[in-house]
Amino acid sequence: MHMQHASKHTTIIPKKGIYSVSGYCLSCRTIHGLPMDEAIHYGRELIHHFQQNKTIDLQPGSDSDPRLSTEYLFGKARGKMFGVLVCKDLSNNTKILRAFSGQYNGLWMVEGWMPPLFDLDTFNSTNVPGEKTIKALGTQLEACTPKSDEWRAIRIQRKQLSRELMQKLHAIYRLKNFHNNEASLFEAYSGTNGIPTGTGDCCGPKLLNYAAVNNLTPIALAEFYWGLDNKSGSKKHGRFYPSCREKCEPILGYMLCGLKRQ
Repeated sequence: MHMQHASKHTTIIPKKGIYSVSGYCLSCRTIHGLPMDEAIHYGRELIHHFQQNKTIDLQPGSDSDPRLSTEYLFGKARGKMFGVLVCKDLSNNTKILRAFSGQYNGLWMVEGWMPPLFDLDTFNSTNVPGEKTIKALGTQLEACTPKSDEWRAIRIQRKQLSRELMQKLHAIYRLKNFHNNEASLFEAYSGTNGIPTGTGDCCGPKLLNYAAVNNLTPIALAEFYWGLDNKSGSKKHGRFYPSCREKCEPILGYMLCGLKRQ
C-alpha cells in the first residue's frame, strides 16, 4: 500500500514565528524572512485533499486530467514539494496561493497553481531545440569508443552546450519583489557559486513572485513534501520543511525585499 493511502503522516513544524522562507538581501545587507504560522493550517488542508482525492486537481471530477494523479509521486518520479502562501489583498481580504516545485508530470501550468517565473513560450522555444541538440550528441557519444579522441571531443562539446543552454534559460526568469523591482536570476542571486539547476522553480519563489506581481501581501508560507522519500533521505513524506539552502535562499532575500509584514 502506498504511503499516500495511509491516514496518518509525520508532521514536523518549526516553532511559531520561525522563518520558513528566508534569504540574504544584497541591497539591504540583511536577512528577510517569512514564518509558517497560519499557513500550516492550509498546508494540512491540501494534504487532506491529496489523501481524499488522490489528485492535485483542486476541483476533481470525472473529467480530471489523469496526469494530475498523485500516484505519479509514488513511482519513479518520487515525491515533490508543495507550498501554500497566506496573503492579504489591498482590501485586507485573505487569499490562499498554492504551488508545486518544478513541473508536475511534465506540466508547468495547472489550473489553481502558481505559474513559473518565466514566459512558457519563450522557455520552450529556447529549451526544446537546445535539448534536442544535446540529446543527439549523447547518442553520438554512446556510439563512440570510450576515452577515444572523438569521445572526448563530443563530451566536451555536449558539456559546453549544456552550460550555454542553462545560462540562456536562467536569463528568461524574471523575479519581482515588494519594492516593485524586477530582476533576472543573475541579478537576484546572492550565492558565491554558480546558479544551481532548478533555481527559481521551487514553491517559495513561485508563490512570492505571484504575490508581488499581483499586489498581495504575504503573511505566512508553509511547504511540505508528498510522495516517496527522495533518494538522499533528506525529504520525508508528509513533513513540512523550510526553504532549501542551495536554490531558494540565494534568491529569497531579493524576492522578500520591500515586504512590510502585518
